[in-house]
Amino acid sequence: MDWLSNPEIWIALVTLTTLEVVLGIDNVIFISILAGKLPESQQVRARQVGLALALLTRIALLASLAWIVSLTEPLFTIVELKITGRDLILLGGGVFLLAKATREIHDKLEGTAGHAGAKVAPSFASVIVQILLLDVVFSLDSVITAVGMVQEIGVMVAAVVIAVIIMLISAGPISSFVNRHPTVKMLALSFLLLIGFTLVVEGLHQHIPKGYIYFAMGFSVLVEMLNLRLRSAQAVAPVKLREPYLAEKSGAGS
Repeated sequence: MDWLSNPEIWIALVTLTTLEVVLGIDNVIFISILAGKLPESQQVRARQVGLALALLTRIALLASLAWIVSLTEPLFTIVELKITGRDLILLGGGVFLLAKATREIHDKLEGTAGHAGAKVAPSFASVIVQILLLDVVFSLDSVITAVGMVQEIGVMVAAVVIAVIIMLISAGPISSFVNRHPTVKMLALSFLLLIGFTLVVEGLHQHIPKGYIYFAMGFSVLVEMLNLRLRSAQAVAPVKLREPYLAEKSGAGS
């Protein structure tokens, strides 16, 4: 229990928890998008189950550190490109995200007049399976971050548990906000395309600095927030303009 009195451990725990929350925000958004395809009575349960699966996935991967490390051993070679188990996971996850995001964007744009209108409503089980696949992809990035920052497995698990609890509390407001604003949902799906492409590129041993990706996503979010604020101001403006007119009309009538 000596680690309890070690300030470096506590600093590492706070820092890693913050990073896990940041890395998990996109997971929460995409869980909210998938859960939003279900009837309203099942959406909260789907989000809770999805985040619980995310927690179990992260802990399971953390407990399998030796296996994750072994994934860096080359399995086969394609045109001088050595493919490892980790590369296969990144490539598979990236292709899955690209396909999933493309299909979701297609459905959103086609609407009821297109192919989406003829589809059967997804079942609770099918949505949970999709959430689980997303959890595996996002958990890999989260676990690699944890392994790179901290050596103590207990600190890693504690940071992951705290981060998931924070995400569980904030999942409702985030889901409500995303569902109220279709443009935010489309922006989130475009992020899914970006992340999927990044995973494919990294699976092919072409590293893209995370700072560039975070800057692009952050700038896009800033622009969208400004657009939402502008639309909100435009919606309020006609009401304010009508008030003097109604007052003048009322005075003339008397």
